[in-house]
Amino acid sequence: MASRVPANASNTRNARPSADLQAPLAQCRRGFLLSSPRRQKDQAVYLPKHFEITDRRQVAALLHEHSFATLVSHGDAGLFASHLPMLFWPERGPHGVLAGHLARANPHWQQFGADREVLAIFQGPHAFISPGWYQTKLAVPTWNYVAVHAYGTPRLLTDDSEVAELLRATIEKYESPRPAPWRDELPADFKAGQVKAIVGFEIQVTRLEAKFKLSQNRRPEDAAGVIQALSQSERPIERELAALMRNHYEQDRQP
Repeated sequence: MASRVPANASNTRNARPSADLQAPLAQCRRGFLLSSPRRQKDQAVYLPKHFEITDRRQVAALLHEHSFATLVSHGDAGLFASHLPMLFWPERGPHGVLAGHLARANPHWQQFGADREVLAIFQGPHAFISPGWYQTKLAVPTWNYVAVHAYGTPRLLTDDSEVAELLRATIEKYESPRPAPWRDELPADFKAGQVKAIVGFEIQVTRLEAKFKLSQNRRPEDAAGVIQALSQSERPIERELAALMRNHYEQDRQP
């Protein structure tokens, strides 16, 4: 039975997920999946079926909009984590390719190896959920959130031209939406020195796990209360989550 949010649930204010994030929700529920769901025993994250997203276009949209990742690896010295922006090319290979760079002084890249899998964690909008927003009275607080885990083996970029192109693409991604983008007019020798100070890498993604916890396990009237409360928040991230939840339920109502 489709979940329904009452029509009087408050409209979300300025925050709206992109069209890429919105449309695939409906396609996911109608069976137009671009990758097969993985069985629970193969997953490396707790992922109840009603929170799982398998539409690759929706996952790609989240990786694009929330591209600051936590990269985790395990080497001889144990676990190591770095925080960095990453680019994602979904069309390259079965599950896409991630790319990023680290300071050469950061020892993390020295743990990369052909037989060592790494995990990149991407966090979308999230918020505390109060049971005071529910119609159901017998309830406890929880947290709604959107997250994607990407797994794969990193490959170091050994050619300076590859690293320079990665930097160019990274700058373009974050500068181009700005009203007055910064123009790279730096001297060639200065840029060459900067390239030498970092280590670029690519990750051929071998699997993706996406979890969108948006109150799918609650009664429709409870979800409506959550949307209304979050949409009135002063925090943009909470209004973004409300917009994503609203779209989820609106798409679910469509025949």
